[in-house]
Amino acid sequence: MNKPVSHPLDQVRIVLSHTSLARNIGSVARAMKTMGLSRLYLVNPKRFPDDEAVTLASGAHDILEQAIVVDTLEAALAGCTQTVATCPRVHELSVPRHNPRQIAPILIERAQLGEEVAIVFGTEMSGMTNEEVRSCNRLVTIPTNPDYASLNLAQAVQILAYELRCAVDDDISHLEEKPQLAAHDDIERFYAHLEQTLVQLEFLNPDNPKRLMPRLRRMFGRIQLEKLEVDIWRGILRAVQEGPYQKKRD
Repeated sequence: MNKPVSHPLDQVRIVLSHTSLARNIGSVARAMKTMGLSRLYLVNPKRFPDDEAVTLASGAHDILEQAIVVDTLEAALAGCTQTVATCPRVHELSVPRHNPRQIAPILIERAQLGEEVAIVFGTEMSGMTNEEVRSCNRLVTIPTNPDYASLNLAQAVQILAYELRCAVDDDISHLEEKPQLAAHDDIERFYAHLEQTLVQLEFLNPDNPKRLMPRLRRMFGRIQLEKLEVDIWRGILRAVQEGPYQKKRD
């Protein structure tokens, strides 16, 4: 019985078949690492290892160092239950065809059970051969502009890797800034300072205030003022009170 794994992306192999340009291998490594994928399989690459691959990996050299080079696609797919051919064209195989967003949760579900998953990409010029496609049990096609369906290898890998990442975890709340909100007494001092300044500017008539301050309170109350924002406003009000305009009036 399969057991859950620590992270399902660790069960995913990116397989590049007969890649011609070393720089594309490096760019793929960068795309993989950005999305948390680490397992790169290379089927008969024309040039690897290569300094150009390291340069284009841009810090993802560990993916290259751990890459597994094999002679056949069968060796790259060994042990996998889900084998996905990236195939932009119509193919005669009667196997499930998906777009990246559809297939990602399917693959992650199997990976979470401890199964091995492989996504195969063909050569830069011609993609996967018919024989390679037949070796896989699923097809994935990236929707593109029908008048210009030009994606390079790393772009294609990035799209699939992104969808896999989102299928695992699309929470980006850790990137949100968590500012310190202003305390009630700080806000009340701000309102008092604001009212004082408006009176000093003769914008607010204290004998006939109407509803100016309640409306300003309501306006500021629609947002949760941060402590820094209150400090900025207090600084502006002090500058108004002590600035050239007030000195001219004096």
